[in-house]
Amino acid sequence: MGSLSGGRDRYVDFLRAWAIVLVVLGHWLITGLVRDPDGTISAPELLATVPWTQWLTLGFQIMPLFFLAGGHAAGGSWARARDEGRTAAGWVGQRALRLLLPAGVYSGLVLLAVAVCSAVGVDPGILALVGWAMAMQFWFLPVYLLLSAATPVLYAAHRRWGLRVPVVMGAVALAADALVVTVHAPLVGLLNYVLVWGVAYQLGFCWRDMLLGERSALPVGMAAGGMLAFAALVTFGPFPVSLILVTGQNPGNTNPPSAAMLAWAVGQVGLALLLAPVLRRLLEREQLWRLVRPLGGASMTLYLWHMLPVLIVAAAIYLTGLAPEPAYGSGSWWALRVPWLAVLGVVLVGVVAALGPLERALSVVYERTRPGDLPRRPWALWLGLASSVSALIWFAGHGFAYDGRFPVLPAVGLLVGVGLVMATGRSPVGRGLRLTSV
Repeated sequence: MGSLSGGRDRYVDFLRAWAIVLVVLGHWLITGLVRDPDGTISAPELLATVPWTQWLTLGFQIMPLFFLAGGHAAGGSWARARDEGRTAAGWVGQRALRLLLPAGVYSGLVLLAVAVCSAVGVDPGILALVGWAMAMQFWFLPVYLLLSAATPVLYAAHRRWGLRVPVVMGAVALAADALVVTVHAPLVGLLNYVLVWGVAYQLGFCWRDMLLGERSALPVGMAAGGMLAFAALVTFGPFPVSLILVTGQNPGNTNPPSAAMLAWAVGQVGLALLLAPVLRRLLEREQLWRLVRPLGGASMTLYLWHMLPVLIVAAAIYLTGLAPEPAYGSGSWWALRVPWLAVLGVVLVGVVAALGPLERALSVVYERTRPGDLPRRPWALWLGLASSVSALIWFAGHGFAYDGRFPVLPAVGLLVGVGLVMATGRSPVGRGLRLTSV
């Protein structure tokens, strides 16, 4: 396949790294802070306040590539595990714990800060805003956990029916979205979180097993067809151009993922396949690979912690009144986005460096608690996953301090869920696995 490093496809790692970089930059770019006359900090919604910026989401909505890369990696991992005679429960438990440990520690530290701030009387509105900002990326985690847990079944379907699986998933997603748009069936729409993103994940299996020829007409058809379908749905259909949630837009494209999002995902996957041969050749250059590899390895850390620099910088220059404040969305405001992004990048580097000891400690904890190939309590694994996913869904929708209050039940649910997954069994300490790559 080319550009392999240690049995890994460098291009797959590049897609993961590229997706993370754009997610971080996108969240930083749309986070605009304003110091109100009473000294409080607010964050007007850029996409709603400056509507033309919704077109920028076409460049920053890159999550289809993350699910594509995740499916490629998970398909290979499960295929090897199955060939070695390992159980589905053991494999799922190990994959889940690799996400739940860092997510649980991150959530625990944020919740501890929420509890302290609430106890000392921090304004509930500010606390709710900060709690939302620190959880705005969490929608990804429950979806990815569900797809990871379903991987043995999804991969079995892939081995039997190949490309027909994502096609059927896409058709069901279109039917579900039609019900959401026409009869306003929100519970049906929840299926599309798994179905739409699952199409990209399933295409990762197909890509790995060479059912999607990178030099064939299929990627061309996917890229052109997906983009044209998106344009038609936005122009003639009921869907907005924004690929990120905008308050007041109904229907939207992300909550739940819409037919337009599905079209965009298919088109983006097709484009990624078309670019694969060229980018693989570039990734053979060690200078470039040395830049890409650390980003892919730190993907989970960057994903979880990238909003902390916003809070640090806000406290340093906005609360103190040091930040220049041109009119929101003006030319001067956009010019200041450049140093804003640069300062946040520097702070994030410091945050990641400071988290190094914690990452190493989590790696040790993972090796000592990860489920074995034959988990002793498989029921605890599935119950723990259900509890963790439910808590993460709540945090994704409400933040860590909804209405300025400490979320007792979700916090307990996540604690119990992670604990149950850890309790499914111990395995001997062996070679460390990086927790930072999902």
